[in-house]
Amino acid sequence: MAAGKVAHATLKGPSVVKELCIGLVLGLAAGGLWKMHHWNEQRKVRTFYDLLEKGEISVVVDE
Repeated sequence: MAAGKVAHATLKGPSVVKELCIGLVLGLAAGGLWKMHHWNEQRKVRTFYDLLEKGEISVVVDE
């Protein structure tokens, strides 16, 4: 009985270009999320100070 050939996957080293692309995409995604968070916090602070300046809110507790 003759055994048939079994196709085995050959292991290759990491693809540098693929690793760079994956790192770039992940870095840009994380940076974009951080920037969106930062803009949201800036908007909250700006709104707070605008309301404070207009006198609609106060940081002094009313007695």
